[in-house]
Amino acid sequence: MMKYLPVLGAALALVLWLSPTATPGAAETAPLRILAFGDSLVHGYGLAVKETFPTQLERALQREGHRVQVLNGGNSGDTTAAGLARLDWALADRPDLAIVELGANDGLRGIDPGETYRNLDAILKRLKAEGITVLLAGMLAPRNLGTDYTDAFDAVFPRLAEVHGVALYPFFLDGVAMRPELNQADGIHPNAAGVALMVERILPSVVRLIDALAESRGAEAADG
Repeated sequence: MMKYLPVLGAALALVLWLSPTATPGAAETAPLRILAFGDSLVHGYGLAVKETFPTQLERALQREGHRVQVLNGGNSGDTTAAGLARLDWALADRPDLAIVELGANDGLRGIDPGETYRNLDAILKRLKAEGITVLLAGMLAPRNLGTDYTDAFDAVFPRLAEVHGVALYPFFLDGVAMRPELNQADGIHPNAAGVALMVERILPSVVRLIDALAESRGAEAADG
């Protein structure tokens, strides 16, 4: 029996070396967590889970070779105030990157753009304090509320991006708004094809942030 011990020991060492739990770099391969934080446009009103923005974005990123998990932090009907109120809950999964999409319901309800700004400002401050990279997804006001309102509302998102130094995707519904074939019967919420186009258009912005985050972490690891 004794003569077999070196062989058994070598075999055990090989098994441990091949085991994912024994790999020193295993923690480094954990997926990047992306929080899609928003209203029904994120949550996926009227859509199957596989058709929602977070699910389609996750698939698109994985097809490009990115190891990610996209968390659905959408809640239908949320205003910016409601989003701010549930931010602690949304951050429980400790995301690395957040796509902030809120404001559509503020615009539909004619909420003062100043209030929209203050709520989003508070959200962005909290995300910055948590060290979370942000992509701010802009929204445009309904065009039936008058020039003064639409001008003030539309300016909220570029101003916030500049103040906080975060990346801005100017209009979350770019290419989809007002196109019946890409929206559900209510004319407001995208259908699966509409979401696919939204993902296609926002994807380069998300990839740039993922790459920048990876580069930053690599530099920190090298310095450490």
